Amino acid sequence: MAVLALDIGATKFAAGLVDETGRVYGVCRTAVPAREVWPECRRLLLEVAGGSAVTAVGIGSAGPVDTPGGVTAPLNIPEWRAGFPIVAAVEELFPTAVVRFAIDGACLALAEQQSGAFRGIRNGLAMTVSSGIGGGILVDGRVSLGRTGNAGHIGHIVVPGWEVPCACGGVGCVEAVASGMSSARWARAQGWRGKTGAELAAAARTGDPIATAALARAGTALGQAICSAAALLDVDTVVVGGGFAHSGDPLWRPLRESVGRHAKLTFLRGLRVELSRLDDGATLVGAAVLARSPIDPLALAEPGGP
Repeated sequence: MAVLALDIGATKFAAGLVDETGRVYGVCRTAVPAREVWPECRRLLLEVAGGSAVTAVGIGSAGPVDTPGGVTAPLNIPEWRAGFPIVAAVEELFPTAVVRFAIDGACLALAEQQSGAFRGIRNGLAMTVSSGIGGGILVDGRVSLGRTGNAGHIGHIVVPGWEVPCACGGVGCVEAVASGMSSARWARAQGWRGKTGAELAAAARTGDPIATAALARAGTALGQAICSAAALLDVDTVVVGGGFAHSGDPLWRPLRESVGRHAKLTFLRGLRVELSRLDDGATLVGAAVLARSPIDPLALAEPGGP
């Protein structure tokens, strides 16, 4: 039976149905509105469900989150930044359904474990590089959530060289330097006339000098963050997905050069950093894995907080 899956991103909602093979279908997307956020999310879920009986719902959300409390507080959704009880709201909408919830990076790691780069791997880091930057950690064959459900928050590793204010209130987070949204913002400040990370990547592939510099900046910062996280976690595999990660050589060449400069510890010399082979529905796949499991594979014992 198909699972209803929801991906709460920095700028958009996506929902779809996921069958037992991991095939995603019936996907609908909508921009996150500035106001009345839950009504729009609710409308999307009902549209995808289409009036059928819903027995399981999986939710992956940009963070911070409070996984045991069922609360999401994404930095880029102002109306929800203080915390929105997403699990309770979905349970009210589908009262007979099992509802499971995790940070989007953990869902990405579950998807990679089921059908991607983590098959046969016991320790790894999964990253999503899109409008924001998130991550999920595989430790000894199990996806780890940490105390509150926010383990893997690689977007807020501080990278040297850029004193850029971050939406979290800190300075120099890799998300503030290297996400699609941040890279486009930096490029516009240099005189580039586009709007989105996708447009920026396309411009870089045609040789636009400002766009090329923006992606080089992003790739360098991503490489720094990856090496810091890999040294801390002792992983040998890092898989990077998300829309901005598919920017091609202008992003990946400086990223790999940065990894080469920093991954010098003996246990990092074999570090593999690769582009995810899963499409942009990977968070939905992971959310469905979470919802379909007989026992919550990411269960935490005590409530925490964003």
